[in-house]
Amino acid sequence: MAGETGVQLGVDPAARSLGGRVALVAGATRGAGRAIAVELARAGAYVYATGRSSRVHGRSEIDRPETVEETEELLVAAGGRGAAVRVDHTEPAEVRALVTRIEAEQGRLDVLVNDIFGGDRYAQFGTKIWEHDVAGGLRMLRMGIDTHLVTAATAVPLMLRGTGSLLVEMTDGTTDYNRAYRDGVGCYYDLVKAAVGRITLGLTAELRGTSVTPVSVTPGWLRSETMLDHFGVTEDTWRDAAVGELAGFLISETPTYVARGLAALAADDGLARYAGQTLTSAELARIYGVSDVDGSRPDAWRYIEEVERRGLSTRVERYR
Repeated sequence: MAGETGVQLGVDPAARSLGGRVALVAGATRGAGRAIAVELARAGAYVYATGRSSRVHGRSEIDRPETVEETEELLVAAGGRGAAVRVDHTEPAEVRALVTRIEAEQGRLDVLVNDIFGGDRYAQFGTKIWEHDVAGGLRMLRMGIDTHLVTAATAVPLMLRGTGSLLVEMTDGTTDYNRAYRDGVGCYYDLVKAAVGRITLGLTAELRGTSVTPVSVTPGWLRSETMLDHFGVTEDTWRDAAVGELAGFLISETPTYVARGLAALAADDGLARYAGQTLTSAELARIYGVSDVDGSRPDAWRYIEEVERRGLSTRVERYR
């Protein structure tokens, strides 16, 4: 069954295809990162789940109630193994200490998922760059770009010792969608979203010919804890929000959807063929035969392209 945040609980009887592998999910306190940590652990990987919000150290500046310790409890409840580690990925020394710990305890790192952000609180939608708070904008860049660079730079040397490692940059939007400026969201926010794809491009060039495969992965309209709270619904009542101008919320997805696809990708011996690509949750579902917790396969980015951009259809149900 699914928990309140869409994270699937219980032990999957399927083969544990990632047995013996070690994964680091950076930014696993909530949302997609939490679900990815759970699904990688369910598949057999030992997962290090990091975040800043902790029962011991208190909440991060995001000021949400979820903690990284809860993520560890969820992955254990799914039959997996792992450790919650409080890490601020803007601090290189903390990231070095984390990777040193992984090397000492495991001697390997097979999967790195960079899902760090939390800068939404600094977004000022509808403002021009000269109207936007500069300090908040720069903090957003620090949280959404610097963290990914610091973590990749620190973790890749350990990953290079393996024979088929996966480095995932979690992003928001397809390559085509992010090619255009996101009008109305502000320059800083747009830059964060576009930069992750560029990081993947650079990593792909620099890791060509090695054992590490970099890809970008994007969920669709994610029913994260924050999104559910924003609309005043729960995972059981989320359809109540899909009315009027929000009818498109019917193509939203739980965090488990993209997490299942990513776990399947990590177990694919031929994953190198996707190097440098941006894969959507729906594409991963089609490739690997996975679905969301309700058995559906939402395709938010096809909906955005065909309905919102081209006006081809108004039947939202076609995209689930």
